[in-house]
Amino acid sequence: MVPDGYYYAIPLLLAAIVLGWLTTPLWAIPALLLAAFFLWFFRDPERAVPSAEGAIVSPADGKITDVSRVQLNGRTWQRISIFLNVFNVHVNRTPISGVIREVRYQRGRFVNAMSASSAEENEQNIVTVEGEGQTVIFKQIAGLIARRIVFNKNIGDTVARGQRVGLIKFGSRVDVLLEPDVDIRVKVGDSVKGASSVLAMSAGQRELASTAASVTAGAQR
Repeated sequence: MVPDGYYYAIPLLLAAIVLGWLTTPLWAIPALLLAAFFLWFFRDPERAVPSAEGAIVSPADGKITDVSRVQLNGRTWQRISIFLNVFNVHVNRTPISGVIREVRYQRGRFVNAMSASSAEENEQNIVTVEGEGQTVIFKQIAGLIARRIVFNKNIGDTVARGQRVGLIKFGSRVDVLLEPDVDIRVKVGDSVKGASSVLAMSAGQRELASTAASVTAGAQR
């Protein structure tokens, strides 16, 4: 459970008690339901993180809405967009092990996170991680309802693949920018889970797998 869940739920539980005492128990039901929703929304389940070398895992729960190539700072990246609705776990995790090289907060609008323009126009936190021989950028993007982005790491911090690094409240989007030669393992429409779903494999790992397959094939001849 993320602590924020208690911050929302406890006042509502107290309000339910007061309403039930001053009026009738029926008036306490809406506050109790809201308290239960917040406790459920801020759940933070444990996840099994893939140990395969070169695996790039999803930073968030949600549905893949876009897989495309984009330009950023004069470079070409492969972008995977993940849409989070209010029913998804909203805890964010780092896609790879490495060092956080940059954290940049960009103020902006709060349009629907399903909109293509939200990737550039919406308020967002842009994080660059270097490690495992590659660079991965992921964006915590606010949506129509989401109004607060939490990121609890700093530049220079070392993180492990799948480690919790933040939270977006109440519906949002997370974009992952990967180097152009990585092997994408997901497609539009797929549902993914933070820390446990593999989005892609690094190019180095793909080359190792290809070499191993070639060696095995040669030995069997």
